[in-house]
Amino acid sequence: MPKPLIGISTYHEESAQWGVWHLPAVLLPLDYPTHIQRAGGLAVLLPPDAPEAAAETVARVDAVVIAGGPDVRPARYGAEPHARTGPPNEARDAWESALIEAALASDTPLLAICRGMQLLNVVLGGTLIQHVPDVVGHGGHTGPAGSLAAHVVAPIPGTLFASLGAEPYEVPTYHHQAVDRLGRGLVPSARAEDGLIEAVELPGETFALGVQWHPEAGTDQRLAHALIAAARRPRLVPAPSA
Repeated sequence: MPKPLIGISTYHEESAQWGVWHLPAVLLPLDYPTHIQRAGGLAVLLPPDAPEAAAETVARVDAVVIAGGPDVRPARYGAEPHARTGPPNEARDAWESALIEAALASDTPLLAICRGMQLLNVVLGGTLIQHVPDVVGHGGHTGPAGSLAAHVVAPIPGTLFASLGAEPYEVPTYHHQAVDRLGRGLVPSARAEDGLIEAVELPGETFALGVQWHPEAGTDQRLAHALIAAARRPRLVPAPSA
């Protein structure tokens, strides 16, 4: 059986450096494609493009991963920026919103990671907590700059995520924003010990799941294996023609 092709969105940087070069670039931490490859998929990068190209792009892959990254522009969910909200990347916001919409419309399996989960919530009309320590009273969801923290998440019984393993477990994490009001149709499927929503899903979809942590940075492969299994199944709704 051919390996499923998994499209992963990328960072979009105005200035990146490698070797003697210092140029605008699209890039992605190696952990993302490696995580998919180890689970039995073929990884392909989906750099920002015109939003109208999203449906055709999604039609060419078997599943979509929305990667982590910068804060979503608060205007997208009707809020003013918090003092600790970082500068957005408009190209990523527009492109990844369109990828999410196209994946949901075509029943293409979707895994949204960290910023990706936040954007999934926003695309469906939800809002975000712009600085988590203001709400939970601690900074345990984010490690020192450039380093991941770790905390326990507890699956919520009866959800798709809980079906992958019902016991609480420790996850690698780095986020200062989180889901506030849930978007249309989304249900929480895991929480942190402080009550923060750590995973969301769309019941009834083939596979539409967002997680607030970074599974690609850990050793637990359950999410990647579940995504690959979903990518192997026929879609319930025909994808748009190319």
